[in-house]
Amino acid sequence: MRDNNTQFPDRNYKISENDVIEYVLQRFQEVKRSNKIKNLVMFQASNKYMIMAHDQIELKSLGNLVAKYKKISFSRILQEYQDHLKNAMIKEPTTKTHTNVIMHIFGYFSKNLNHREKQVFFELLEKFRENKITVGKMLSEINPMIFCFDNTYLASQTYFLLYSDVQHRVLFQKSNKKDDVDEFNSQ
Repeated sequence: MRDNNTQFPDRNYKISENDVIEYVLQRFQEVKRSNKIKNLVMFQASNKYMIMAHDQIELKSLGNLVAKYKKISFSRILQEYQDHLKNAMIKEPTTKTHTNVIMHIFGYFSKNLNHREKQVFFELLEKFRENKITVGKMLSEINPMIFCFDNTYLASQTYFLLYSDVQHRVLFQKSNKKDDVDEFNSQ
């Protein structure tokens, strides 16, 4: 996996599925080293949609394992979790599995959208299903809604971290007040 200092000069840069798998498995190794159930619970929560995109059946098995932490030894849970996680991550996500994840995510904010906004969402989803846009483009359209509706659970999902398109832009930058006024007046 690339380090945190990597720059992406090409705004169309895509990480590979192997990078995705490597990243998730490395984060799990950190959980194992910590040997704490709370870290496994946090890992499970933040990787829910990533794992769902790969294998929904294994996601359920992983959730059941985490829920058994009082019934079986933690070392056994970690070993079984690792086995199921590897099985899940080797399964390639498809348009169908990504669509399922996106619909789950949509459920978090759909009640806050008006009819037109929902229509735009479903038009984008149809473009994704028809392979006219990428999953990364779809997620980059959804991402602002997550922050607009202040959904920290969705914001913490590795699914967005690893599958959203990398866009080279600076959200917060030092401004020159004169340039800002000139730009405003020219509109």
